[in-house]
Amino acid sequence: MNKDKIKIFLDSDLLEKYLIGSTTDQENLQVERYIALYPEVRETYEVLQENLEAFAKMHAIKAPEGLKERILAKIRSEHIGKRRFARYAIAASVAMILFAGASYFFWSENQSLQQENQIVNNKIENLEADMREQLADVRNQFIVLQNPQTKRFNIKGNKKAKELKAVAYVNPVKKLSYINVSKLPNLPENQCFQMWAEVDGKMLNLGVIQEAANKDKLVALPYADEAVGYITIEPKGGNESPTVENIVANITY
Repeated sequence: MNKDKIKIFLDSDLLEKYLIGSTTDQENLQVERYIALYPEVRETYEVLQENLEAFAKMHAIKAPEGLKERILAKIRSEHIGKRRFARYAIAASVAMILFAGASYFFWSENQSLQQENQIVNNKIENLEADMREQLADVRNQFIVLQNPQTKRFNIKGNKKAKELKAVAYVNPVKKLSYINVSKLPNLPENQCFQMWAEVDGKMLNLGVIQEAANKDKLVALPYADEAVGYITIEPKGGNESPTVENIVANITY
């Protein structure tokens, strides 16, 4: 009976979710109880811990260049803005006696400072959103690679690209799909490989495939039941629609 419970537990993704901090309080209690009670679960948890550490190092997200400087500049601009506004307020009270038009200058200057501050705020918010998106992508990759319900599909190129090799990873439970293009044939300088996905009758452009310098890099695929993907040869820089006669690989997932 315990073996069945352990198998069901390990077949779920609770351990993976627990490791990346996306479990509820109730799920935390369940996971911690299983780890304490069952050596098999504890052993699996320790292996996943090691895998996550290695995976995190491999896919470490660097802070965007200049982020620190932007944040410091934002802080400085806020302090400068406050000091300037105080000086302008005092000067305006005196200047109104001499020349009423000076008040407009101070108002205009303050508006300019507020606009600059808003621009800095917007840039920092965009950077934070980008980093959250990258982190979510890394978490999804880890779940897909570690979850036993993930299916793996080996993909090879046709006659036009015999050396092309890729692996698609599909998890129908979590509804996540990724592809790793590990090898690309050489192409003339004026051509490139491009990836596409046909989902619900619509063809989606997934972008140009870069040289496979990082063989462990995973690219997210849009998930759908009976989705189909393609790799084509296109002019350098990519195309707006796939060149059907230049399809070199079919990806069914």
